[in-house]
Amino acid sequence: MAKPKTFFTCNECGAESPQWFGKCPACGTYNSLEEQISIQSSVDVPSRGGVSSWQSAQGNGKSHNKPAKARASLTFDQITDRQIARWESGYGELDRVLGGGVVPGSMVLIGGDPGIGKSTLLLQVSNQLAQKYRILYVTGEESGQQVKLRASRLGVSKPLSVVNEGKVEVVDPALPIDPDSIGADLYVLPETDLEEILREIDSLKPNVAVIDSIQTVFFPALTSAPGSVAQVRECTAALMKVAKHEDVTMLIVGHVTKEGAIAGPKVLEHLVDTVLYFEGDRFASHRLLRTVKNRFGATHEIGIFEMVAEGLREVSNPSELFLGNRDDPAPGTAIVVACEGTRPIVVELQALVSPTSYPSPRRAGTGVDYNRLVQILAVLEKRVGIPMSKLDSYVASAGGLNVEEPAVDLGIAIAIVASFRDRIVDPGTVLIGEVGLGGQVRSVSQMELRLKEAAKLGFKRAIVPKGTKFPDLNIEILQVSKVIDAIIAAIPHQELTADDLEPDEEE
Repeated sequence: MAKPKTFFTCNECGAESPQWFGKCPACGTYNSLEEQISIQSSVDVPSRGGVSSWQSAQGNGKSHNKPAKARASLTFDQITDRQIARWESGYGELDRVLGGGVVPGSMVLIGGDPGIGKSTLLLQVSNQLAQKYRILYVTGEESGQQVKLRASRLGVSKPLSVVNEGKVEVVDPALPIDPDSIGADLYVLPETDLEEILREIDSLKPNVAVIDSIQTVFFPALTSAPGSVAQVRECTAALMKVAKHEDVTMLIVGHVTKEGAIAGPKVLEHLVDTVLYFEGDRFASHRLLRTVKNRFGATHEIGIFEMVAEGLREVSNPSELFLGNRDDPAPGTAIVVACEGTRPIVVELQALVSPTSYPSPRRAGTGVDYNRLVQILAVLEKRVGIPMSKLDSYVASAGGLNVEEPAVDLGIAIAIVASFRDRIVDPGTVLIGEVGLGGQVRSVSQMELRLKEAAKLGFKRAIVPKGTKFPDLNIEILQVSKVIDAIIAAIPHQELTADDLEPDEEE
């Protein structure tokens, strides 16, 4: 019997090596190579002799003037058209991120930090879909009793009574379930063995299968531990084959690394149809569901939820969540309109500028791109004349939303100048535009969509780049070509003189 061949796989990047190294040759991570045993494929691959014999049978590759004929390929005319009707998940924010709803037979990967709400969201979605379809919820991290307790807290099932027996609390499994609050076709399977999961899918034939999570599922034929690169790759490939052949929609939960990327090989994201990231600050109640890959819709769409006692709740108007108090404006604040995919969101930016007590000033940004912040500070010092090299600068977005697109550059610049002179920007004004290195204000995309959102929320004036035609909206549009013009327009009672551009003297 031939000795099985072994190779070594990196747990971080998935690179393969014929021998062990203390440091991965591809990504440079230490102690990340694990030994794997190669599995012989069940499909016989023709050898060179087989190919040569086939060519000999064909007359050394000559066709003898035979007409060309396709063996398995089809033309577009031969492929039958099928209208795909998307399923409503019961949550409009999730349907927006998916491109209009759940596509039957698709494979969706959801990643996020621990405790962000991935299992909560999928359990709520499973309950909504179970009203019309058959759902299989596979949990590899929790027992059936734990899932049932969480379902009771979320209102998915009837609240369970707890019977006290001494110091031990026992959940009575014989209690009836309210059929009006839980889908009758929602099944829970606490299992980690891939073969058992596939047998259950073949027997139950569900419309949707939820795998929570893919890092806990293992294939017994592989000798590596669950969660390794080989296990994640093989289990995902097997589930994908079932999803495409049996037309079963797969919703898969994936763990993330400390850098925020989905753990496992990068091929995991290439196999699935849609990749969603669940984001949020652990000190805030709102959660953002962002799509980075979608074969059935637009990418970079976001859905916004709020974590409450009953689970995740949709936020219908996210601009109110990321917009500060407009009745009591403070110095150093500016309002911008950011676009996430096709959704415009009005966000308040806050800036704080103060004289530095260190040899080099500090720059810090929360929710904004640090490199663009440094670039804007350099433009303000060179083109406007503000001595930013002597000032500490702090910029943050309200609510912690990441607004990294160039359209918020003008808002960052105006907020910094307003904080420097301790002035208040008109609370009824929004700022939209990209700041160039020469101090010019450049145009951005989706301007009409941004202005409509600002007008809907009651803003009276918008400072935008010059040279763009706009439709007739219920908002005053002021076009500027330079940053200095935008500063004068946004802070009307300020006259920028040589004395004003000097920092205030300390007592």
